[in-house]
Order: sequence, then structure tokens, then C-alpha cells
Amino acid sequence: MRTQLLQRLLVILLATASAAAATPRYSNPVLFADYSDPDVIRVGADYYMVASSFHFSPGIPVLKSPDLVHWQIIGHVLPRLPFAAEYDMIPPFTLTDAIQRPTGPGLRYAGGVWAPAIRHHKGLFYVYWPTPDEGIFMATASNPAGPWSPPVTVINEPKLEDPCPFWDDDGSAWLIHGKVGAGPLILHRMSADGRRVLDAGIVVAEDAKNLPVLEGPKLYKRRGWYYIFAPIGGVETGSQAVGRSRRIIGPYEWRVVLAPGSTAIQGPHQGGYVETPAGDGWFLHFNSTGAFGRIVHLQPVQWRNDWPLMGDPVEGKTFGQPVAGGTLPVIVASRKLPRLQDSDEFATTSLGPQWEWNHNPVDAAWNLTDRPGWLRLRALPAGYLVTARNTLTQILQGPAMTATVRVDLAAMSEGQRAGLAMFGTRPSWVGAVREQGATHIVFSTEGNETAGVVASGMVQLRVRVGTDQQAVFAYSLDEGATFNAIGTPGALRFAWWKGARPALFTYIKSPPGIATGSGHVDVDWVHVDVIR
Repeated sequence: MRTQLLQRLLVILLATASAAAATPRYSNPVLFADYSDPDVIRVGADYYMVASSFHFSPGIPVLKSPDLVHWQIIGHVLPRLPFAAEYDMIPPFTLTDAIQRPTGPGLRYAGGVWAPAIRHHKGLFYVYWPTPDEGIFMATASNPAGPWSPPVTVINEPKLEDPCPFWDDDGSAWLIHGKVGAGPLILHRMSADGRRVLDAGIVVAEDAKNLPVLEGPKLYKRRGWYYIFAPIGGVETGSQAVGRSRRIIGPYEWRVVLAPGSTAIQGPHQGGYVETPAGDGWFLHFNSTGAFGRIVHLQPVQWRNDWPLMGDPVEGKTFGQPVAGGTLPVIVASRKLPRLQDSDEFATTSLGPQWEWNHNPVDAAWNLTDRPGWLRLRALPAGYLVTARNTLTQILQGPAMTATVRVDLAAMSEGQRAGLAMFGTRPSWVGAVREQGATHIVFSTEGNETAGVVASGMVQLRVRVGTDQQAVFAYSLDEGATFNAIGTPGALRFAWWKGARPALFTYIKSPPGIATGSGHVDVDWVHVDVIR
């Protein structure tokens, strides 16, 4: 009898272990990429996420997922940033004007689109966002992939941040937002169409002692309670707090629901809450990770006495700590799981959705048609890389990534620079410089250029970024058979509220009396390899 009981117990244990092993799991971060200030909704069986994009154009990426873990970019809300001339880097111009105009343009680094919010109401998708220098805006679309309506000014006032709309059960519309500098949270009545606020707003949360650096509010309703989800304590080591009230105008009772604990995730910051069709709660948020930017983590949410508790519960506390991973929120059996776009063969007449320009581009100075299958970038004048127009970037993916590009240098002109950069403050790059009638492979860091071998025609350029967040550059003159290291590994930086980015660029820095504007480079492809 004892033997039979042991055998049965063994069978049960093996079956349990087998079931656990077969249960699909996820690991944090779900996106090791700089999708900061994420907000998320579910419509039907699909999840949609938006994130801040700051000075990059097109603005506000829209991502889609079947399971909250595997994401793909489906479009952008803003084809261009129309808010001020600085987003063009200089006032509006033609290509001829751009070639002749002196350098020293206005810039809007760290401006542009701050934390957006996405909602779905009566068949329309709504996205609200602030620009710290201009105001709060919104756009709508019937399809989240676009096209989106032109932006509507909801509040014409600078230094506001983090708006989130809410439509109540009675049809009334509301807007909550903060102020730049993490000031009080302010609630407005809105018109039913969400296009304008109807009052000056009331303060619904302000407590510097218990809710320091309060920002990023998201407004929800559940089981008759109104909830404000909002991070506190700053982006590096802050926590998630939630306010609860029976009335939307308050007063709100607050508690911390997710806080740094014994895990490596010490800043579980701003994000959005969503529920699966089965009613399970999940919180998608960012965590600051140096040069990789603010990457996306996913926390399970339990509800206890109508209060959320996020992550792994801490014994005796009303909050949890971030988890390293867990059971996949949704099991998708019949569909191919998506992934972030990265490599590009430039084989179509439009850029892939992974690409964003540094500020608005000069459309006349780039195309995919002059040489089908290639991206042509025409050099415009600039003093240095961070003032160069038409720098094309994509988000760096971690924990390690290699980007390799094939570039034709044959049509470069005197004073022209072109190459592959890790873009940010004090950028570094590998590429080519044409001066005194010769084209040299060059390594540049913080504006200091070191010339190498003479090159002409086709080259391959490469950058590797490892877990140490340093960039290592190399080039090949024999179609990738051998790569030659160049320069010294350089530490990357978090700057302008964004992580470092791989970027394709060209600009012209000509001496007086030299004609400019005739040079260009053609990019055949970009191949990205991510080590996960």
C-alpha cells in the first residue's frame, strides 16, 4: 500500500511539474527598448500601446500585441510635429533655402510629445498628449494604424504634462493632467467629443510630503470606484501610487501599490493598467535603464478590498515589488507572434515604422525612388551632427544589439560627412568624410574626428552595443568579409529624456567658397541583430 501511495504521489508531482513546464511564461522586460511613458488599452482581443516620442518625427508610435508581451509597431499618430518652427530645426524652407541658409537653427530637443494616453470610446481611438512648450492636444482614428486626424488643441497653455481622458457611465467627459515639474493633478470637465475643456479645472491631488514628484496620472473606474494611477518619487527610484474615491472629483484616499524591493528593478515608474477578457489585471510600466532608455516591464495586478496590488506581494504590506516574469497573460495559439521591426532592405516606397527622424525631415532631401531598393540621403549644411537635418534613427534594443549598414559613398561632395552614429548628446560615429578631394573612413566622438584609410564606393559600417552600454565601431571594405575596429569604445548616455539611438546621417560642413548641396549617399540596407 505504501509503495502504491508513493507511486501515485510521484505521478502527481511529475504531472504538476510537466504542466508547469508547459505553461508559457514571459520575462521582464517585455520590451527592452525605449518606449517611455507607456499607456495601454484593450479593444476586443488586441492590446494597443502608445509611448512618448519627444522631438522625434513621426511622433507617438502605436504598437499592437495579442498578449501584452509580443509587440509590433503599426503606425504613428503624428506624421510630423506641427507645433513650432523649432521642430523643423529652422523655420520652414525649400531645399534651395536649406542649402543656402546659414547654420545655427533653433532646436526643440526634449520638447515635443511627452507622455501620451490612449483610449477607445464609441468606436474611435483617442490619443492625448502634451508638448511642454505649447499645450495639450488630441487626435482620433477609427483604425489605430492610422490615418489619425490632425491634432486638436485641447488646452492652449505651456508647462502642462501627462493628460488622460475619461468618459464616465453617464456620458460625461473628463481630462486629468499634471504640470511640468511634477506639480498637482488637475481635473477638468470636457466636451463630450473630447476636443476642449469646459472649465479651469480643480486640484484633485497635491501632497508633497506623502506624494512627492506626483505625475503621469491615469484615470479609471472599477466597481463604482474612481481610481487615479500615478507614479511618485521620480523616474529613477520611484513607486506607483493609486488614489481611490467614490466621486470623480474626490477626495481621494491614496496608497502605494508597487515599490522597489529586493529585485534589481528600482524604479517601477509610469505606465497604464489593462484587463484581459478573463478579467485579469496587468500593469505595463517603464524602468530607467541608462543608455537603453526607459524600457517596458509588465506586472500582474491583484485586487484586494477594491485596491490594486501590483507585482509580487510584500508580506504585511499593501504593495508589491516588481516581478522578473510570470505566466503569459494570454495564450495565443493560432497567430504568429509579432516582434519589433528593426532591419530594413529599403525595398518599398515607404520607410519602415521603426524609423523616426531627429526633428522633422526635409522631405526633398531624401527618397526611396531615385535608386529603387536604396535610401538616398542628400547632404544639407550643418555645423555638427546634433544640428544636422534628416538624421534617421530607430530605438536601440537590448540587452545587446549590433547594427550593420551597407553604404555607397561614391557621390559624396567636398565637406560632406556620412555614416552610422549612436545618436544623443556627445554622439559617436563611424563613417566617411570627403575633404581635399579624398574620402576617408573616419571615427568621430564628441565632434573630434580621426581619419583612417581612404575609401570610395561601397563600405559596410557597424556598431555593437553591449550590456556595458558602450558602443564599439567597425568598418569593412570587402563586403563584410572582414571588419576592422576603429576608434575606442565609448560610453553611451541617456539624454533629452531618451536613450541613445543608432542613426543614419549625412551633412555638409564645407569651407568658404565651396559649393554645397550636390552630395548624397545611398544606403542599401540596415541589418540589426538583437541578443535577447
